[in-house]
Order: sequence, then structure tokens, then C-alpha cells
Amino acid sequence: MSKQILKYNILALSFILSTFTFSQSSSASRELSRLNNSLNTQNMRIDSLGAQMRLLLPELQNALSANLKAKEQTDSVAILLINRINTFQNKMRLIEDKISYVDSVNFEILAQLVMVENKIVTLANSFTEMYDLKNNNSSANVSSKISPVEYKKTYIDALSAYQNGDYNKAINGFSGLVLTDPSNDLADNSQYWLAECYYTIKNYKRAVIEFEKVFSFSGTDKDDDAQLKLGHCHRSMGNIKKAKEEYQRLLDYFPGSEFYDKARNSLKQLSSQ
Repeated sequence: MSKQILKYNILALSFILSTFTFSQSSSASRELSRLNNSLNTQNMRIDSLGAQMRLLLPELQNALSANLKAKEQTDSVAILLINRINTFQNKMRLIEDKISYVDSVNFEILAQLVMVENKIVTLANSFTEMYDLKNNNSSANVSSKISPVEYKKTYIDALSAYQNGDYNKAINGFSGLVLTDPSNDLADNSQYWLAECYYTIKNYKRAVIEFEKVFSFSGTDKDDDAQLKLGHCHRSMGNIKKAKEEYQRLLDYFPGSEFYDKARNSLKQLSSQ
């Protein structure tokens, strides 16, 4: 009897366990099914997002490439602008330097123009004084023209003063003769010896002026003398080129002059220096 009861208890327990296991298995299956459905849903969403990403990716790549090109173009334009700005600044500095130079040159030119203007005024005043003096001398010469005898006597006195070394007296005598009667036969000689006076006292610039006046007397026989002394004057002043020209002029225009050999030797000496 007890064995029978035990058997029934075991069967009952087995049934209960079977029922419980089936119940648990059914719940697990439903949960698993739910999880599978949820996973499938997520996978579908992932697939959808992946498809969208694949569609958007080329657009993003194109946009990025366009941005990079735009940046490169912007950078190149910026570099070009910077270079142009630098070039413009350099040109501006160059222009400013040129303006400064032009201003300085203009100032120097203005200063020189002022100096020239002052010299012109001085020359004009000197010319006026010389003109007035010439007119006064002309008037005086008309009234104080001396006779040929007096002219010759004054000439001899001035020449004696020169030979005795009284050059101021000689200069006054010869210059007075030239101004008093430049048509006298001794006027060209007076002019020559006037130049010799200045040459002897080493006033070579004035001597050049006076020697050149000798050539204004037509028919003078002192022209070759004056030509030789012009070479000597320029040589004494250190104007070697001009001295050579004057000596050469004597050789060219006065081949029969008694001073020909002196001029040739002087020219040879200067050419060998």
C-alpha cells in the first residue's frame, strides 16, 4: 500500500515538474522570439542607415573635395594678393625715393639758377659800367687825341718803363695809347707790350685776354709773337691741352715765323710728358 502511494507521489511529482518545465520553456521561447524580433528590427535599421550612408558618402566626398579646392584657390589668391601688395609697396618706396631725389635735384637746380641769376645781374651791371666807361673814354678820346709825335714819345716812355721793370707805369702808358688812338701805327705794338706786361708779372689770365686783342689789328706784325705767348700763358697755367693747341696753331698759320722752331720745340716737350 505504501509502495503504491509512493509510486503515485512520484508520478505526481514528475507531472508537476514536467508542467513547470514546459511552462518555463514556453516563456523562454517567447522571450527569445521577442529578442530575435527586436534584433531583426535593429538590423533592419542598421541596414537602412548603412544604405543612407552609402548614398550620402559620395556627396560628402564631393563636398569635401570642393571645399579643399576652394581653400587652395583662396590660398593661391591670398598669396597672389600678398605678392602684389609687396610689389606695390616696393614701387611706392621706389617712387618716394625718386621723389626725394628729384626734390633734392630741383633744390640744387634752383640754387644754381639763383647763382646764375646773380651772375647775370652782376654781368649786366658790369656791362653797363663798361658801356658807360667806353662812352666816356670815347668822348675823352675825341677831345684828347694826341698827335703822332706825342703818341710815339709816350710809346717810347712806356717801353722804357717796361724794360726798367716799372710795369705799372708801362701798363698805364700802353693801355692809354690803345684807348687814345687805336688806329695809330704803333697801336698794335702798344697792345702787344701791354700783354707782355701782364705776362711778365705772371697775370696769365689777363695776359691771354690782351694777347688775343693783338689779332684785332689788321696788318700787324706782332701776331706770331702773340700766338707763341698764348701757348706760354696756357702752359704756365697748367692748361697743357690748350697750350698744345696754341703752339700747333702757330705751326699751322705762321710756317715762316721766326718763332716756328720755338713753338715746335715747346709742343714736342709737352707731347713727351
